[in-house]
Formats: sequence, C-alpha cells, structure tokens
Amino acid sequence: MFKYFPHTEEDLREMLDKVGLKSLEGLYDQIPEDIRFKGDYEIPLGASEIEVRQLFERLGSQNQQMTCFAGYGVYDHYTPSVIPNLLSRSEFLTSYTPYQAEISQGTLHYIFEYQSMMAELTGMDISNASMYDGTTATAEAMLMAVAAGKKQNKVLVSETVNSNTRKVLDTYALHHGVELETIAGKDGVTDIDDLKARLADGGVAGVIVQQPNAYGIIEDYTGFADVCHENKALFIMNSVAADLAVLKTPGEWGADIAVGDGQSLGIPMQYGGPYVGYMCCTEKLIRKMPGRIVGMTNDNRNQRVFVLTLQAREQHIRRQKATSNICSNQSLMALWVTVYLSLMGKQGLKEAAQLSYAGAHYLCDGLMKTGKFHLVYDKPFFNEFLVKYDGDTDALYQRFIEAGILGGVKLDTGILFAVTEKRTKEEIDNLLTIAAL
Repeated sequence: MFKYFPHTEEDLREMLDKVGLKSLEGLYDQIPEDIRFKGDYEIPLGASEIEVRQLFERLGSQNQQMTCFAGYGVYDHYTPSVIPNLLSRSEFLTSYTPYQAEISQGTLHYIFEYQSMMAELTGMDISNASMYDGTTATAEAMLMAVAAGKKQNKVLVSETVNSNTRKVLDTYALHHGVELETIAGKDGVTDIDDLKARLADGGVAGVIVQQPNAYGIIEDYTGFADVCHENKALFIMNSVAADLAVLKTPGEWGADIAVGDGQSLGIPMQYGGPYVGYMCCTEKLIRKMPGRIVGMTNDNRNQRVFVLTLQAREQHIRRQKATSNICSNQSLMALWVTVYLSLMGKQGLKEAAQLSYAGAHYLCDGLMKTGKFHLVYDKPFFNEFLVKYDGDTDALYQRFIEAGILGGVKLDTGILFAVTEKRTKEEIDNLLTIAAL
C-alpha cells in the first residue's frame, strides 16, 4: 500500500532483533512517560487552495511590518522586482550541480559573471564562487592566512570588527588551533601602533580589519598593508559589499584577501540570513582559496563554454588534506547578487550608496539638534553611526516600536542607527519627532 516506505516488516523485525527490542516503541523507553505527547495532532483536514491562502494571509497579518533603521551587518536595501522572476527560470533554478559542466552551463555561466563582478567591486584579482555567509568567509580567510603562513598560527583581529563576526572567528580558531589576539581600538578605529607592537612579537599569519567598521566609521588604513607585509602577515579586509561602490576598495588598500557578506546587494533581510559570503584574493593565493572557481574556455566546436577550473572541496580529496570543509555554497544567492549588479550597473550602485550616505547624515544631524543625543565617536561614517542617548534608552526604543519603527541596534556603548536608500525623508522625520519627545 505504501510503496514509498523504504523498510518492510521483515526489515524492521531484523533491525529490532539486532538491537534487542520487541517493538519500535522500545526505542523511546528512555523518554519519561510524563513528557510524552499522547493526544491527537492538530493537523487540519484537507483544504482548498483559496482556504490555504487565506490561512497564511491571516497568519502573516499578525506580523508587525516595521520601518527599519537597524543595521549592524544586515541592511534593508531595495530588491528590484525582476530578480525573483529571473531566479525562477529553469536554467538557473533547476540546473544540475556544476560538476557536470555539459548539463549545467546556466549555473556555471552566472557563477563566472558573479566572480567577474565581485573581483571588480573589491579591486582584487580573483573571486571564488561564493560562500555560506560573510562571517564564515572571514573565518575561512583566517585559515587561509594560517595555511599560507605555514608555521605561523597567530591572527590579529581589530577590536572594531563586528562582534558577530568575531564570535565565528573564535569558534573556528578554537577547533583549528589558531591563536587569536585583539588589536586595540582607539577613538573608534583600529590602533595602528598596537598593531605594529603585536606584529613585532612575531608569529602573525594574518591581520583582520573591517571597512566600514562595526560602528559605521570609515577607517583610514593607510600603511596597514605595508606593515603587515613587512612582517610576512596577510592583510584581510571585511567590507559591506554595497559600500565598495563609492569607498576605496580592499585592492586599493593593498589587501591580500577581501571578504564580507553580499546581503547588501539587494538580498532581503529574511530573518538574519544566512545570505552569501564573498571571498576575493590576490592571484598568488589562488591555491589556498576554499570553494571553487569557474573559468571560461572554448569547446571542440570553438563555442564559448564554462567549466569548474579549480576546486578545493572535500569530496575530491582526503578530508584532512582539503583546503576547506565548508562545503555549503549559497549559489542561488550568488545568482541573486549577479542579477542585482547587472540591473543596477556602476551608476546605480553609486546612487544607492550616495542616498544611504546622505540619509544617514541627515538623520544624525537631526538627532544632534534634539540635544538628547551625541556621537560616541566623532569620526567620518558612511550610512551607519553610533550615538549615546541622554535619557532612558529602553523607553526610547519602546516608543520607536510602538510607532512601527525598528530604531537602530542597541549596543553596550549606545544605539547604532543605519539608513539605506529605502528610507524616505518623511520616515526619517517621523523618527526624529519621536526621538525629540
């Protein structure tokens, strides 16, 4: 009757005999009776399509749609409506694994375009075919540095790196024998003198910084790459991808590895991710890079085709010899980023970034005029800034919530506000009105 059940009665009997049990219920003997569910499941009877739609509309209406002024690594950027439609095309959505190039040209093609765009956006030589998210991409860059440094297993991380990224770095370091040290912050930015002192101690494989940093500040990394390279350490820069449309690129700063999250390139916030991690590097590090790289060539009919050029995945070599065991790749999200970048173009990316910058500075100026806020760090910032509120922060935050506003991210040092191109002057003025109460 149930042809899709994998086990026959004989199969079940044989397995139970093997473990010394008389029935399947015996598998749960260790679970106390008083916590076992004995009622009927509240599974509704079959429903029509319209009834199912109405059910989910009722459930969805319980969500509170809020105007988002929060960031700290995840930003409310606009998603052009054409993207989901293009993603649903069969050559992309149902295309087979790129290991068989002859039947996966759609996937290989867009990955190649993704790599080309990300390499240009970051100013680096090479991009891989995307990674799980920005935090794990940063952790993989840490491991790349240690692998390239051979006997050096110390990595320095700026105090101004996002705390969520730092937690993932700590986890990776713990299980890979990497020694992590923190570079002190000074007035909200990385202290280059502390960096020099730590590099002088020796044994450093890599240095990780962030641009803009966790407080939204645009840091000046002049001389950082030089001092790293003088001490045979790799310079790793984590950046918000969209901001690189107008900021100096990691390549221009002299970075060896550029990493971060591509969420800012039109991917909806979707409950905090994961999204798509990008990783780019100099050509000399290509053999240390995790993941895979798609290349373009010509077939025996002289037609343009796409193939996997380099792979460092564990299914091809012994696990302990693999460059990385991350395995997961947000390839569909890489397609999302590729379509977004294609639609926006260089000018569109710049305009979105400029609108975000202008909106953030307008909001900051307005908060300062209330007399109730002051900047924690008086430094250049992009679309995000940290302020201290003179009143009851929790009460203020609650007023924002009641007005349908997600009013920044509460940190130990203050409130971090973020503005994107989606925020209108009216929305900002509304927040300012509530903040002045």
